[in-house]
Amino acid sequence: DADAGAADGRGERQTLRAAMGKTSSTSKAIGPVALLNAAVGVYVYLGDVSGPSRAVLGVLLFALLVVVCNEASGTDPIGRTVELFEHMTRNHVGDVDDLVNRMNDMQKNHVPEERYSSAQWIANKYYDLVTLFYEWGWGQSFHFVYQYKGESFQTALRRHEWYLAGRLGVNAGDKILDVGCGIGGPMRNIAEFTLADVTGVSINNYQVQRGNYLNAKAGLASRCRLVNADFMQLPFEDNSFDGVYAIEATEHAPDRTACYREILRVLKPGAVFACYEWCYTDVHDESREDHRTLKREIEEASGLPGLASTHDCKQSMIDAGFQVLDDRDLGEDDVRGGDPWWLPLAPSPNIFSQRFQFTKVGMALTTNLLWALEQVWLVPKGTYKVQTLLLEDAVACYQGGLQRTFTPMYLLVGRKPAASE
Repeated sequence: DADAGAADGRGERQTLRAAMGKTSSTSKAIGPVALLNAAVGVYVYLGDVSGPSRAVLGVLLFALLVVVCNEASGTDPIGRTVELFEHMTRNHVGDVDDLVNRMNDMQKNHVPEERYSSAQWIANKYYDLVTLFYEWGWGQSFHFVYQYKGESFQTALRRHEWYLAGRLGVNAGDKILDVGCGIGGPMRNIAEFTLADVTGVSINNYQVQRGNYLNAKAGLASRCRLVNADFMQLPFEDNSFDGVYAIEATEHAPDRTACYREILRVLKPGAVFACYEWCYTDVHDESREDHRTLKREIEEASGLPGLASTHDCKQSMIDAGFQVLDDRDLGEDDVRGGDPWWLPLAPSPNIFSQRFQFTKVGMALTTNLLWALEQVWLVPKGTYKVQTLLLEDAVACYQGGLQRTFTPMYLLVGRKPAASE
C-alpha cells in the first residue's frame, strides 16, 4: 500500500509538472484577471504610500494596464471590468460569513426537509454572490470543458454544449428545458445550434434578469427565456418538453432521484434528458483521509448538499423512471494533445495568466487589492471574501481533477418511456 501511494504521488507530481509547463488556451489572451494580477503586483511595491492614497494609486495603475492591454489583446478587459463594477454597485455582495455558516450547518444536518430548505437558500445566496465573478472571469457559460489542441476556450465551451444538445434528438421549433441555466450562455448557444425554443429555470432572480437581458441583446428573446423557479418543483405541466438538459447544475439537488423524477414529469413520453453531473469517481477511496477531505472541500466551497458517485447518479436516473441510454465520464476522454478540464485552475507563475491567481502569491495579492478597493468604496463590502471562497472552490476542484477523484462532466443520457411502454 505504501509503494502504491508513493507511485500515485509521483504520478500526480509528474502530471502537475506537465501542466505547469503548458499554457492553456484560456490564458493566451490577456483578460481581466491577468490584468488584476499585474496591477496588484505593482500595487504591493508602493510601500512609501499609505492608506487610501495607496489604494487609489493601485486602482489607477490597474486602469492604465487595462487600457494598454486592451489594445494589445483585443479581448476588451476594460469593458468587462467596468461592467463588473457597475453590476457590483447595484447588487450588494451580501454577508459571506452567513453563507459559509449555513453551508457548514447543512453538511451536519441529516433531516431531509431541513436539508432541502437549506439547499434552496444556499444555492440562491451562493449565486447571488458568485454570478458576477463567474461572468467576469469565465464568460456566460458557467461550466468546465477540456480543449483540443488549437481550440479556443469559447469554441470548446460551445462544442461541449452542442454535443449534449445533439443527444436530445430535437428538431427546429421543439421545446427544450434547461435545468439550472445560470445566465443562459448554453441556452443561447443551443438555441442557435438546434433552432429550438429554449426555456431555462434558475432559482436565482438576478441570474434570470441578467439572462433575459442577454437574450434580448443577442436577438433571441423570442426563442429563449429564463424563469425564476426551483428545479425540484418545476412550474410546468406534465409532458411539456421535447427535450431537457442540465449542465453542472443538479449537483445542488438535495435529492437527486426526486430531481430526476420531476424532470421526467415535464418531459414528453419517448423524449430524452441529458446532463453533465458533478460526481466523485471510482478513483475516490473513502478509506483515504485525503480523499474524504478533498470531497468535503468541494462540497463546502461550492455550496453543495453532497457529492454523489457516478454509480449513485446513474441509479438515481433509473429509480426516477428513465431508461439509461448512455453514461460515461467525459473527463477521461482523450484530449489529443490538448488541455484537461482542470488546467485553467492549475497555478501558474506567469503573472499575465489568469492562472497566476491560484498561486499562493497570486491569492494574497488579489485578495489584498480587493480589500483595498473595498476601503475606498469602489466595490461592495464582502467582495474579497467572495473571491476567497471562489479560490478555495477552484483549488479543491483542481486537486480533484488532478487526482482523478472528481469529475464535473459525468454524462448521463436517459429516455422517458413511451406511453405504450
